[in-house]
Amino acid sequence: MVGMGYRTIKTAVGAGLAMWIASLLDLEFATFAAIIVIMCIEKTKKKTLITIKDKFFASLLSLVLGALLFELLGYNPIVFSLFILFFVPILMRTHIQSGFVTSMVVVLHVYTVGEANWTMFLNELYIIFIGMGIALLVNSFMPNFKRDIELFKKEIEQKFEVILFEFSAHLRDSMRSWDGKEILEVEELINESKSIAIQDVENHLLRKQDKDYYYLEMREDQLELLKQMMKIIAVFSSSSLDVKQKEMFAEFLENLSRNVHSGDTTDISLNKLEELSSVIGDMELPKIREEFEVRANLFYLIFEMNNYLNIKKKLFEKKD
Repeated sequence: MVGMGYRTIKTAVGAGLAMWIASLLDLEFATFAAIIVIMCIEKTKKKTLITIKDKFFASLLSLVLGALLFELLGYNPIVFSLFILFFVPILMRTHIQSGFVTSMVVVLHVYTVGEANWTMFLNELYIIFIGMGIALLVNSFMPNFKRDIELFKKEIEQKFEVILFEFSAHLRDSMRSWDGKEILEVEELINESKSIAIQDVENHLLRKQDKDYYYLEMREDQLELLKQMMKIIAVFSSSSLDVKQKEMFAEFLENLSRNVHSGDTTDISLNKLEELSSVIGDMELPKIREEFEVRANLFYLIFEMNNYLNIKKKLFEKKD
């Protein structure tokens, strides 16, 4: 059913449960417990805790200040307006303005009762504790995003394989047709998977760092380098000059395309790249300008590929 998501189900269950408990305790304004649950359930555990904290302190503050103001100045609409004018700046100064709506409901309960006493105070506190407690309870059940993230990682790696292979193929055949759609597709995959990885981190309150998020950031940085390399390869491959070095780098890229995965093989690839750079550097110097330009572009590609591999190497150093 459209809209029947995990969060919707939790909200429905939590709201009904909070209202039922508040009604069993014969609390006045029992339906407010359900409203609190609805307003406190967020996408992640971390956001839920922050929301509950803000709404709790805002509600507690409004309960005390509202009762004090109404008792001193009277229970009338003008005093309520004065309370809002006085109360909102306090919320802003204390950075709990997200609790404004719930705090207004609490102060309106005080206004409706027309008397500030311990019974009224306890009634409101019980409702707040029930609503926020149930919200915290139902939102402790979160979906596991690990499988989704792993599927995204595999898709991203497949796109990288295609990109590197196409780079290699273009160096060998400048007439080869490739629209570069994998560049755009993998960018969308990275952005989508990063948002899921952030949710996963925020659902584990004791985990401040996440290796999956680091991995996706690594791929994002590598993609930026591939975009730069794509421009050079387009210029490089357009040259009709047949040089041995072009084929050597194409072979390196083809081998690299077969080894795109989450494991740490960067040292092997970096050693091969260093050997390739050394071999090309020892070769006979260019004799014509076009050959010189090809050689210069090739060294630029080697430099960028070295950066590309080191980005992944740093990921494993960060993990360690």
